[in-house]
Amino acid sequence: MTEIEESDRFECKVVNIINNLKWKGVMVKEIKSGGNVYFARTDPKRDLRPGDTLYLGVRELPSQMEEMQAEVTLYDKNDEKIDWTFI
Repeated sequence: MTEIEESDRFECKVVNIINNLKWKGVMVKEIKSGGNVYFARTDPKRDLRPGDTLYLGVRELPSQMEEMQAEVTLYDKNDEKIDWTFI
């Protein structure tokens, strides 16, 4: 089994945008696994659209946090952090 490094990036596509009052919610689908991740607090000034390519980074959390296993970060093509969430 290959270990995932924090510097690894996984390609994903934007599948849905939800415009809230203050933030923009973004649902992405990871290309290889087909898994979806929702990011609730992206900057509404970012011009994100369904079909856009973004990247996921994953950091495993300490084992004491049983209900959350990893921190997932959403990045643009320039490796700029857009948002993060726990899964």
